[in-house]
Amino acid sequence: MSRLALCLLGPTASGKTDVAVGLCERFPLDIISVDSALVYRGMDIGTAKPCADILRRTPHRLIDIRDPEHSYSAGEFVNDAKFEIDRIISAGRVPLLVGGTMMYFRALTAGIAHLPSADAAIRAQIDADAERLGWPALHARLLAIDPVAAARINCNDSQRIQRALEVYLASGRPISEWQAGAGQTAGGDGLRFVKIGLQPGTRRILHERIESRFKSMIANGFLDEVRTLAGRPGLTRDHPSMRAVGYRQLWAHLAGEGPLEEATARALAATRQLAKRQLTWMKRESALECFDPLETTVIDTISARLVEEIVG
Repeated sequence: MSRLALCLLGPTASGKTDVAVGLCERFPLDIISVDSALVYRGMDIGTAKPCADILRRTPHRLIDIRDPEHSYSAGEFVNDAKFEIDRIISAGRVPLLVGGTMMYFRALTAGIAHLPSADAAIRAQIDADAERLGWPALHARLLAIDPVAAARINCNDSQRIQRALEVYLASGRPISEWQAGAGQTAGGDGLRFVKIGLQPGTRRILHERIESRFKSMIANGFLDEVRTLAGRPGLTRDHPSMRAVGYRQLWAHLAGEGPLEEATARALAATRQLAKRQLTWMKRESALECFDPLETTVIDTISARLVEEIVG
């Protein structure tokens, strides 16, 4: 028997939380977060984590499940998400997966390769090379050994470049070869995904929302949040959690590597680049129905689309 799971995808600052909460008020939905930064405790302001009131009214699963000193992989997300999906469906409700970490969505819906484990020594060497040469140079290195992977990874996407190089150095096989056999792990147990995308009408409006939200984050104590994180004895800027946009730029500022204005400009540029990558992922996503989140009737429109799916 087919089991239903809804997916709500969108770029950063597109209003996913507002739409998700609005849908939860109309349908028997439970939210599962699909966000690689929201999993971390103590990273609240810079991740735009839903406020306490929203979380009380509409709890989000897979939020605050890791300390920032620890890593969290796409494979772990798939396992955790499937566990939560089963719990929600068993309770007679419908899971609503909400977020902007497109790799997690793809891993869950299309399958994930069982890649070699992380190797601290190899990662340290890659990071040292990146510090000396820059990530675009390491992207060029990846292009030479795995052009398929390099073609879908941005030249400044440090985390994915590092992982692709690490897999190759650890196994001797390009990561694209490992990923080629991933499809058989997708879905499972008759799970059917209905995918809804939030796509603002113009890139300019999205950029304005990104800038407005970042300024609000700064005003609400984002810099102090990063300062607190930087003071944790086991946490460094090289941990995956601190590579989240905004955090790494403000950490650099606190380390004396430039004024706050420069860090803010770099954070905004990185966030715009992230949004661009997210939108590119969405264009490649099969069976994705997109709606403009800035339309005043967007929740009504999406609800009308989902009535038949959920109510039958």
